[in-house]
Amino acid sequence: MKYVLYFILIYIAYLFIFRLVIPVYMASRKIKKGFREMQSKMEEQLRKQQGQQPQPAPTNTETKHKAGDYIDFEEVK
Repeated sequence: MKYVLYFILIYIAYLFIFRLVIPVYMASRKIKKGFREMQSKMEEQLRKQQGQQPQPAPTNTETKHKAGDYIDFEEVK
């Protein structure tokens, strides 16, 4: 009786490992690999775009308000 119980427990552990743990591990590895490939492709495209497009000219600082400027307003009731 004791050996039958051990056999059942070993069989359940075997099923758990080979039907759940290993497939989940393989799927997660495949997904991570896909994400890495996608990220590298996006980085490559970004580098190409940055290499082809000229750097934008800095914005005109005169149009920005200085920190100490006072803006006059009227309160509307």
